[in-house]
Amino acid sequence: MNDLSMYVPKVYFEQIPIKNLVSNQEYQRNLSQAHIARAAANFNLFQINPVKVSRRDGINYVFNGQHTVEIVALTSGSRETPVWCMIYDDLSYEHEADIFANQMKFVKPLQPYEVFMANIEAGNDDQLIIRDLVESYGLTIGTKKGFGVICAVSTLEFIFKKYGYHGLNRVLRLIIGAWEGDLNSFAANILNAVTRLIVVYGDSLNDEIFKEKLGAASVKYLLRTAKERRPGSMGVAEVMVLEYNGKTKSNSNRLFINKLYSREYTIFKALDSVHDDMLNDEASNFNEAEYSENDDE
Repeated sequence: MNDLSMYVPKVYFEQIPIKNLVSNQEYQRNLSQAHIARAAANFNLFQINPVKVSRRDGINYVFNGQHTVEIVALTSGSRETPVWCMIYDDLSYEHEADIFANQMKFVKPLQPYEVFMANIEAGNDDQLIIRDLVESYGLTIGTKKGFGVICAVSTLEFIFKKYGYHGLNRVLRLIIGAWEGDLNSFAANILNAVTRLIVVYGDSLNDEIFKEKLGAASVKYLLRTAKERRPGSMGVAEVMVLEYNGKTKSNSNRLFINKLYSREYTIFKALDSVHDDMLNDEASNFNEAEYSENDDE
């Protein structure tokens, strides 16, 4: 029989109080206090992974999981709190650094759709509500671009979380009314641009005028023209306002484009920094990406 021990790391598990763990090695990255605070606010005991520790000269050096340690400390309110540690006794400093640098090289991250469907299987309310809302319009959520298929999963979740059921519902209703399920109409920049218009203009945005005026312009035209003006969904929103207003000079039913840039609407910082160019549907010429919550990536 083959010796399989070479495939089993020589480690043992031990609970170690946080105060007895050290993570000041030069190869360690700086702690993200924003990430720690966000994760602590959403603490889930079942999401805590064992911390990888190299025990050298009697000192417990953390080389994977420094954020996990700080999240537990913040949540528990004490550095006396123990965490489960996977302990290596025979690593040099250089070996630790090498493991740290290359530990994620061959790890396949979960895609937004995979996370979404896992939440569906878990029966989590937000994802179930989003799915049911999308399907109520005869649409589906998927990974392959097609008629009536929404691939920008992260964008759907972001809009729902930020603006609720009615916000997402109006976004979908306007897009469907204008472009009737066009293959490109559910790209993230379109979803985000319509969201901008709804939030900025509120009831001043006439749904019927939007469907009529924007429906006369192809989605490809909007996206192509938007690239010439400004990157991301802000460029698309600008073009949408121009198409909505048309050539009319009357202020009646007119949307004033300067409102898009008002400081009153700094709520769009999240859209600008995370949910714009990064969050285009996975099946288009762009790739949908999502900020990873795994502190050890």
